[in-house]
Amino acid sequence: MSVHIDPKIFDSYYNGCCNGTFWPLFHSMPDRAMFCAEHWRAYVQVNQEFAEKTIKALEILAKEEPADSGTPLVWIHDYHLMLAANTIRNIAEERNLKFKLGFFLHIPFPPWDIFRLFPWSDEILQGMLGCDMVGFHIEDYCLNFVDCCQRRLGCRVDRKNLLVEHGGRTVRIRPLPIAIPYERFVQLAKAAPRVIDSKQKIVLGVDRLDYTKGLVHRLKAFETLLEKHPEHREKVTLLQIAVPSRTDVKEYQDLKEEMDQLVGRINGRFTTPNWSPIRYIYGCISQDELASFYRDAAVALVTPLRDGMNLVAKEFVACQINSPPGVLVVSPFAGAGEMMHEALISNPYEIDAAAEVIHRALTMPEDERTLRMNYLRKREKVHDVNYWMRSFLKAMGTLITEDGDDVLPTTMQPVTLDDFDEYLTKYIGNTSKLALLLDYDGTLAPIAPHPDMAVLPEETKRTLQRLANLSDVHISIISGRNVHNVKEMVGIEGLTYAGNHGLEIIHPDGSRFVHPIPVEFESKVSDLLKTLQEQVCRDGAWVENKGALLTFHYTNTPVDLRPEMVATATQLIESAGFKAGKAHCAIEAKPPVQWNKGRASIYILRTAFGLDWSERIKIIYAGDDVTDEDAMEALKGMAATFRVTQSQIVRTAADRRLPSTDSVLTMLKWLERHFCERLPRASVHPEDASSGNTR
Repeated sequence: MSVHIDPKIFDSYYNGCCNGTFWPLFHSMPDRAMFCAEHWRAYVQVNQEFAEKTIKALEILAKEEPADSGTPLVWIHDYHLMLAANTIRNIAEERNLKFKLGFFLHIPFPPWDIFRLFPWSDEILQGMLGCDMVGFHIEDYCLNFVDCCQRRLGCRVDRKNLLVEHGGRTVRIRPLPIAIPYERFVQLAKAAPRVIDSKQKIVLGVDRLDYTKGLVHRLKAFETLLEKHPEHREKVTLLQIAVPSRTDVKEYQDLKEEMDQLVGRINGRFTTPNWSPIRYIYGCISQDELASFYRDAAVALVTPLRDGMNLVAKEFVACQINSPPGVLVVSPFAGAGEMMHEALISNPYEIDAAAEVIHRALTMPEDERTLRMNYLRKREKVHDVNYWMRSFLKAMGTLITEDGDDVLPTTMQPVTLDDFDEYLTKYIGNTSKLALLLDYDGTLAPIAPHPDMAVLPEETKRTLQRLANLSDVHISIISGRNVHNVKEMVGIEGLTYAGNHGLEIIHPDGSRFVHPIPVEFESKVSDLLKTLQEQVCRDGAWVENKGALLTFHYTNTPVDLRPEMVATATQLIESAGFKAGKAHCAIEAKPPVQWNKGRASIYILRTAFGLDWSERIKIIYAGDDVTDEDAMEALKGMAATFRVTQSQIVRTAADRRLPSTDSVLTMLKWLERHFCERLPRASVHPEDASSGNTR
């Protein structure tokens, strides 16, 4: 049943209100939005006409279908029809028509401080609340919507269960991330002929030419990559496909001109007789060509400034049938960035950092590329478009009608076992094996003025011992300390101990792993130790010799003396050819090897559980230091990760934050309870087990 709209009304509705107002506003770009009463009136009129046609369809269905054929479902899509539901419901109730009403928004829903800028925001909220259920891509959009409903309309809401009470009804809000026909793209990739003849690595971008896609930022990041990493010149090409969009709108015309000029400038700057850094395709390409580009690209950049989900990321993953696979880079401001944790995350606004992420993607080891892509492909294969549709219909069929009270505490209580129930129970599920990887200082033991004073609390040690006695739990302690020192400080047999950030590892059976260090650095360590002691070891500062590396400590140095001392120590370390790494009131001098806690974690897991470890275990990593971020990034999406911190400004790749070592102990107790509940009744409780490891 078609809907006929007057061309002038449609232009005001579509180009004026939908694309001129809602598109930029909902993508958190209010400076690009225009607010025009005429466009709003056109929007109201078009939504009214769609609602009336829907009512006619429901009336026809009611006459033709038998009474026991079930309740019809009306499924409304996207920001073009946010008012229609309320009109449909009002008319249908007058005419005694039975139906269920659902809505799905394909773009982001903005936070309150942006949404409130729209002069008719209450009408939009009430329009969407005309549905029985409202779906969004991710939970953040759901919470934004619930917040706006409470603050603008005064609705009673339940944030925990995502419920909004409105007009005597309870509306269910649900995160339902959209997906793709996965197998169809797999088949396209298998059948598509090769269209990339060059032996160069291809960094691929596929986008509509739209200001939300971050295309200008992407080109500048690629330019920075070529500046900072000249080793990629003549070896890497950026293939940017820009599909024309809204070509009659001046803003989009200006964007095309800016893109043309930027591509020309970068190519003019770096082009050689045999290579141009950017290949720019402005136009549409066939699905076969697209699948071929997806399949053969080394890196895919999905880095919008804001996006509801972005299915390009999922299409690229589905087409990654080659071995080794490519690497996916996504923006944290796209829904895909919230879901596809194994991808590399790149903030498009941080040009220098974005360039470094591209460099990391281009130089990523094959085993990590394969591991990350296997996780991504497995998820997208299961959660395909059919799964999305079934999820929506299932949610529509189990609507909640009870009232939900939202009781909020006035202050945050100390971390309890209950705080881990929802998160870790959901993550661990019924998995029988757990790998627990823990930092020592600041995670298991409180930070102390001197490393020798950082003693493991007795209760923490007892809890670790009981966990170690469980056959399903494998514990590794990964520390910046010397491996023998950390083993001595923990004092529990049967664990894996990694020292010097994983350069040295002692396995439970006593076997050792030592990452090779360039020979010339063995003598340089003693030279650097002497230099640091002579030039910066004063006012309480001292150097800890860990064998393979050194740590310059300034915990006891007066605060006003630290900046100059830190700068001098850093310069001395780097001049000697070492890497200077920040730690808690310390600087670590590390040999220049590509090894850190992240690589060490993967090595430990592979050694303990075999090459297919990711299929059989769940992983928890907890650490408090910047060095632990290497592990959190390496295990992103594959583990539950915790950053122990009380700082409000620390940046972390961890999934959750914990305030103290006490909260780590609480987590360990939760794990003990969880795994003990699985033991047969005849089994010995770990409280009663001997102090030795019984595995």
